[in-house]
Amino acid sequence: MKIVIIHGQNHKGSTCHIARMLADKVGGEISEFFLPKDFHEFCKGCTVCFEKDEKKCPDYEKLLPITRALKEADLIILASPVYVFHATGAMKAFLDHYGYMWMVHRPLECMFKKQAVCITTAAGAGMKSTLKDMEDSLFFWGVAKIYKFGLAVRAVSWEQISHKNKKIIDKKTQKIAAKILKNQGKAKPGLKTKGFFNIMRLLQKNGWNKADVAYWKEKGWIGKKRPWKK
Repeated sequence: MKIVIIHGQNHKGSTCHIARMLADKVGGEISEFFLPKDFHEFCKGCTVCFEKDEKKCPDYEKLLPITRALKEADLIILASPVYVFHATGAMKAFLDHYGYMWMVHRPLECMFKKQAVCITTAAGAGMKSTLKDMEDSLFFWGVAKIYKFGLAVRAVSWEQISHKNKKIIDKKTQKIAAKILKNQGKAKPGLKTKGFFNIMRLLQKNGWNKADVAYWKEKGWIGKKRPWKK
């Protein structure tokens, strides 16, 4: 299994440790990217990725190594600690660049067969909103199975986490890893994803964006083809 971990920070703290722990339990070929070290650009808001082609994005080449890793991965792990009740700015800036991959525009066919995990930790609170920041993109990309892990670790470093919480982390990551392995190679989107896809399919029949309409027609999705079927 190919696994890619996108870390929403450069330092290797609690969230990083948990992401790596989960990846190790799943097993396979692991690649990691740390933000903003491996990508630090903000979206310019030029809309060229929507209206024309994502390759025309001024940051396309800089982002390409991560984009390739996302496409090749069987499992995507987005890991961000809570920063003021949300994902880090680096994670948000990174995800902003993939708006063109949302189902309303030009989702990648491969996403509908992938699994993903959102991971966050906080000393206190804010896990729910932080997980949603990352889950939103995964859902609208069309990812088949999305798992979430959020925990108030009551600490600001991995070393400070209590033995009790580390046992909880071990147990929960083991449970998620088991689900991932069980669904490997047979993950399919749920009714919510399929329903949203079909709404977008109807909109694309008379879509306003020529690039999107052409893409959906080329894929055959306006007809009977679906990205989660062979």
